[in-house]
Amino acid sequence: MSLAPPPPNSIAAPGTDLGGGFTLGPTPRRRKDDVPPPKTVERPRDLCWVWDVPFDRVDMPGAVDVVEDLIENGGGYAITANVHYTMLHRRHADVREITAGAALIVADGQPIVWRSRLTQRPLPARVPGSEMIDHLTARAAEKRWPVYFLGGAEGVPEACAEELSRRHPGLTISGAESPPFRDLTDAEQDAQIRRIVDGGSKLVLVAFGQPKGERWIARHHHRLNGAVCLQLGASFDFIAGTSHRAPPIYHRLGMEWFHRMVSDPRRLVPRYTANACFLIEALIGDWRKKVTGWGLGRWT
Repeated sequence: MSLAPPPPNSIAAPGTDLGGGFTLGPTPRRRKDDVPPPKTVERPRDLCWVWDVPFDRVDMPGAVDVVEDLIENGGGYAITANVHYTMLHRRHADVREITAGAALIVADGQPIVWRSRLTQRPLPARVPGSEMIDHLTARAAEKRWPVYFLGGAEGVPEACAEELSRRHPGLTISGAESPPFRDLTDAEQDAQIRRIVDGGSKLVLVAFGQPKGERWIARHHHRLNGAVCLQLGASFDFIAGTSHRAPPIYHRLGMEWFHRMVSDPRRLVPRYTANACFLIEALIGDWRKKVTGWGLGRWT
């Protein structure tokens, strides 16, 4: 189902009528022991809508500048959205709520950048999370932001933090942990939040996979005392050396997904098959809208 985008430079809020019989649901209720959301400073958004997702028109330096602005003005969370995320956004109402609450959404997928070129204000560049983590921690070292690494297999967040500390002298690590691969109890979750807050964390980097990571940051970011959260997927593994990014030629051709798929076919073949089906469906939908706009609806 295609959702009509809100007006430019705005994000749909819970309760907004998005057309087609769909109304964005309320934000999930906070537990009674949750602290109130921090006050944040609204900033203008220069957006490009691709497959119903509002992407910020920023390049890598611009994205890092936005994160700095968020840290200085009350926190929030950012999403590195690839084709898989746009598929989840279309199919799951709670993911649409997460999208609506994000302070920054960058295009971590070359097909999204290519599709944006059919709009009047295309995206300037791809902003991959696997590169953004390096740029963010470089800025964190410069600004003395304590950084918390959350997620990944046992030992991976620690190895990632150690490698980034080597690359960026002065980087402050407020913590690194690999939680158990299950839902935490309320007591365990509260203890995890306390560890993040007690370390003075200003930047919380999460590697839980999609959409688990996005759901975690949307639910808990307001409890983190103004920190900024980002879900960065496989970036911890790339930095730690437990997995390897595709060669640059794959990036230029928009085929990094293929390299990842053949490196872990059992897990990723079903995911990328679903992504390909969604991409075909989305492109057909784009064509139908274009033809209808030409007054040739009978060809759709």
